[in-house]
Amino acid sequence: MTYEILGITVLWLFLYGYLIVGSIDFGAGFFHFYNKLSRKNYQVNKLIQRYLSPVWEVTNVFLVFFFVGIVGFFPDTAYYYGTALLVPGSISIVLIAIRGSYYAFNTYGSKDSRVYSFLYGISGLLIPASFTIVLTISEGGYLDVSEGSVTLLLRELLTSTYSWSVVVLAVVSVLYISAAFLTYYSYQAGDRASHQVFRRYTLLWAGPAILASLLIFYTISRHNPEHFQNMLDISWMFMLSFLFFLGAVMLIYRERRLGLAFVLVMLQFFSAWFGYGASHLPYLLYPHLTIYDGFVNETMAAALIAAFIAGLLLLIPSLVLLMRLFLFDADYVRGNR
Repeated sequence: MTYEILGITVLWLFLYGYLIVGSIDFGAGFFHFYNKLSRKNYQVNKLIQRYLSPVWEVTNVFLVFFFVGIVGFFPDTAYYYGTALLVPGSISIVLIAIRGSYYAFNTYGSKDSRVYSFLYGISGLLIPASFTIVLTISEGGYLDVSEGSVTLLLRELLTSTYSWSVVVLAVVSVLYISAAFLTYYSYQAGDRASHQVFRRYTLLWAGPAILASLLIFYTISRHNPEHFQNMLDISWMFMLSFLFFLGAVMLIYRERRLGLAFVLVMLQFFSAWFGYGASHLPYLLYPHLTIYDGFVNETMAAALIAAFIAGLLLLIPSLVLLMRLFLFDADYVRGNR
């Protein structure tokens, strides 16, 4: 395995970690607002709050690692994506800041404001939608690269069927992943009412998640036939993802082995995520930039890979410790402390 492949694989792992941890956080925030708006299931909101409180501060660690790494391994990405994503990226940063301020004004404040909950819940759906712009642009056709400048073709981006299909997939995936986790979490908490609510949410969003995935296949076949053909060459990864999906939905529907059900959800997205990434190689930006263009020298690459693997080995045990101390502690999960 070359340094280029190893480097992008490590970064893709970090982005996958953000996909799972961030989705749970974003979806939980939206469900918190939705349940508050409907003035029902107050016990559900208390359960969500117990999850969000210890987790929200570590969610963006995966994202920070990825962006530092992508520029460190592939410096040319800063040239191609930097200017083009200045406005969309700034919007994402503002949305992340709004989510952070929610805890300062709502969680740690004396007043439970519906306005703060609205901003927190909606931003949780807008953040993944805004981040998908990077994946959309990477397929080509949305940047004008000429005369030493890079310009985002905003009209083409906003009128593209593929672009909007990616946004839809991001939103429904967030809700599906989060609901699946909270189904298990509420079961562990012994909160039967909340468990049934999140079980319904999971089954409700499972269908749209698969339909959105199929829509992606269709739109990408129209927008980038070369990438679509590469996806067909490793179609077994996407078939495996679908089998994991069926297993997870079956277990949740039958209310059996819910921990395993969420593991299957993670494997479902792991297979699809790495299938998409592998089929996109060697391009970082089709057709202008590949993983072999402007890659750092081997000495720096080896140092970066070692540093990022060490960071991953440190981050995963930290999350496990966080879960053992808070999320899956018997007293904490039941709201006794």
